[in-house]
Amino acid sequence: MVADEVNILLVDDKKENLLSLEVILAGEGYTFVKANSGREALKILLKKQDFAIILMDVQMPMLDGFETSELIRQSEKLKHIPIIFLTANNNSADNIFKGYKAGAVDYMLKPFVPEILRTKVAVFADLYKKNHELQSIGENLRELNKKLEQRSQDLIRINEELEKFAYVASHDMQEPLRTIISYIQLLQSKYKDKLDDEGNEFMDFVVEASLRMRNIIIDLLQYSRINRNESVLEPVDTNKVLKEVLENMDNSIRDSNATIHVEDLPIIKANYSQMIQLFQNLISNAIKFKSDKAPQINISAKTTKNDYLFSVQDNGIGIEQKYSDKIFQIFQRLHSMKQYPGTGIGLAICLKIIQRHEGKIWMESEPDKGTTFFFTIKKN
Repeated sequence: MVADEVNILLVDDKKENLLSLEVILAGEGYTFVKANSGREALKILLKKQDFAIILMDVQMPMLDGFETSELIRQSEKLKHIPIIFLTANNNSADNIFKGYKAGAVDYMLKPFVPEILRTKVAVFADLYKKNHELQSIGENLRELNKKLEQRSQDLIRINEELEKFAYVASHDMQEPLRTIISYIQLLQSKYKDKLDDEGNEFMDFVVEASLRMRNIIIDLLQYSRINRNESVLEPVDTNKVLKEVLENMDNSIRDSNATIHVEDLPIIKANYSQMIQLFQNLISNAIKFKSDKAPQINISAKTTKNDYLFSVQDNGIGIEQKYSDKIFQIFQRLHSMKQYPGTGIGLAICLKIIQRHEGKIWMESEPDKGTTFFFTIKKN
């Protein structure tokens, strides 16, 4: 087969669901094979075993998704194919655990967000293509085996992140979507062609929920793309990075009367755009979580034996040290949306960027005494 060809097996007993999946994933260059039952899926897999991923409904007559997955996993030739369950029901913790135990890598609850599904499938499609490239190369076998092992580790980490995506799809992202749907229905049934003050109030809710949904999706896609960025690390002048960041943030710096002091910073080996993203997120946090005083932010770096150690220090409200790990987890918040707006992804993005650069990031803080974020970038 052509290395760039990506086959996806769609399994669902309802034709409209198969068509819906095909429409959502259209335009990405995938080749779809459809099965309307678990038995038909097994027959297809016995004839054609080269699939990037299987998207399978759980509730099907005769042979359901769990049973089909278990049979697939019993085959040495098929057990490597990732399976994502798609279901509108069976969303209890026991059933979700049952899905993972049956061999699935993810469990998405309907209605799901099309962009999230496309992103997840793209991850496995990319991995699928890379594996085919590795299989087609006979030279430098030892180096290729190392890359394949690294890809396997990436897959384990991505699977953990996809579990969190499933949580987002079933909770955080459905909340604003349900708001939009419910208020649109109210407007349609009660007001029809003419809106009064109460109707306008409902519309405000719709707009607010829509903006929140949009921001979550944008941040999620930004988060998921970090490891997919295959650009080579290159020499980056962090003084130039900070200059661009401060220009980008000029309005928010002026509005908050922030003072930012930047010491002379080193040239490092890194991804330029991700360094902008990293510093911008840290400075934005320092401004957002300011105290009654105008923000004062100090940015510096020093050289250690193996790393460059950066620090971003502020005089804001501070954080209790016991939350030092929690704040880097995706969608974890210490304050309500009304107090401090945002999606709760910023520091998770910072962590992921630093991990991609094989460094470490941590914070030191006390309530009412400000916070200092530290991170390292390897010299080589």
